Amino acid sequence: MTTQQLFLGIDCGTQGTKAIILDAVSGQVLGQGAAPHSMISGANGRREQDPQQWLEAFALATRQALKAANVDGQDILGIGVSGQQHGLVLLDDQGEVLRPAKLWCDTETSPENDRLLSHLGGEQGSLERLGVVIAPGYTVSKLLWTKEQHPVVFSSIARILLPHDYLNFWLTGRACSEYGDASGTGYFNVRTREWDLQLLRDIDASGRLQAALPELIEAHEAVGTILPAVAEQLGLNRNARVASGGGDNMMGAIGTGNIQPGAITMSLGSSGTVYAYSDTATVSPDASVATFCSSSGGWLPLICTMNLTNATGAIRELFALDLPRFNDLVAQAPIGADGVCMLPFLNGERVPALPHATGSLHGLTLDNLTQANLCRAAVEGTTFGLRYGLDLLRRNGLQSLRICLIGGGSKSAVWRQIVADIMNTPVICTEQSEAAALGAAIQAAWCTASADGEQDSLEDLCQRCVKLDASSETLPIAANVAAFQQAYERYQQHVATL
Repeated sequence: MTTQQLFLGIDCGTQGTKAIILDAVSGQVLGQGAAPHSMISGANGRREQDPQQWLEAFALATRQALKAANVDGQDILGIGVSGQQHGLVLLDDQGEVLRPAKLWCDTETSPENDRLLSHLGGEQGSLERLGVVIAPGYTVSKLLWTKEQHPVVFSSIARILLPHDYLNFWLTGRACSEYGDASGTGYFNVRTREWDLQLLRDIDASGRLQAALPELIEAHEAVGTILPAVAEQLGLNRNARVASGGGDNMMGAIGTGNIQPGAITMSLGSSGTVYAYSDTATVSPDASVATFCSSSGGWLPLICTMNLTNATGAIRELFALDLPRFNDLVAQAPIGADGVCMLPFLNGERVPALPHATGSLHGLTLDNLTQANLCRAAVEGTTFGLRYGLDLLRRNGLQSLRICLIGGGSKSAVWRQIVADIMNTPVICTEQSEAAALGAAIQAAWCTASADGEQDSLEDLCQRCVKLDASSETLPIAANVAAFQQAYERYQQHVATL
């Protein structure tokens, strides 16, 4: 009988924490758990969370997953943590959190970001210096904002961590970061894979910020062993290793087997992302493409749209529709929604780059103003934003043989067909929809194998553990592709007027 090798994968997102138990020998996910987070929101764009919630959700989701898997926590060999990117967690010299964590979706620091961008010489200067164009969601503007708005907090900063770094610190007592998540900070050079210390000195000449930076480690390196008190609290093996972990997009790439050129992962979550693996740091001249490092040793050119299931969800709530009824209405309406076009920029937008845009409806007449057309226009409008981003990635030389779809929207068959037709590319889902948590568990197995000197490569692990759902495979339909091309061109014309 084959022995099991059990790993815990955690994904700490904006809405909650997910946990999965993976057997790396069979490649099977044995159990899952989940616990919600709440948000501190303000009309000025403030989006923050109390990191203590993450710790409580981590423990709750872990206990649920162990129970669902019917395994003993003492058999867990390693832990991998995926975290929402760009968030800022500030600690004092006792390791205590100084204030709520500002999140990726926080836009309160937009004025600070504008000033930092002009300090770098605009988009072009930022691209040349860092390899990315800093955006309001990135970590760097949160530091300047803290200095100006909360000087007392700023004077107490001893550690600057990202959400996943903070969870690793809680688990092990060691402050470090890996290259993938670090590349979304705005004070990291993605070409040289080093912190930009001068930029931090420009924000604060005292050197406080650079002294508070975590050390950088490679993706296959373990952070350390879990602290005995935390192991006891979680009911886990005291010898369990904690992997380097990474940002949720980087872990989603591993969890969809996107670790070599040719694959594209598209996430239909509250926001939308499209990313592809690259083994070179080919920085796109387009500011909307973020050439982050991957958490598998390469790079991960990525685009992010701010409006996806949050926009389709708003339409669903407006009409008080459940998901099946919403999908039925989308399927009833024709391609192009009888001429109704929605620009779903309810949150501003990053791709296309329209941070101050608002949502709008175009082409309404007495004949086409129906629930079905409005539902369809919401799905098409959000998907056109992803097409816009995919075209940018393709112009950057990325090949896509097929698209691996993840996120809540990927569960809709009608939406999968719309994606396949708009992108003119075959689409398939993974069996495991929690791709980031799965990626974190796979990375934990990889780190543990590396530390033990074993031969289990990341490729071997992905082949065994990432299972595609054959029943979800969706091919583009030629007639639909042509019809969508016309609708997409109409969308682009409306965007151009903004």
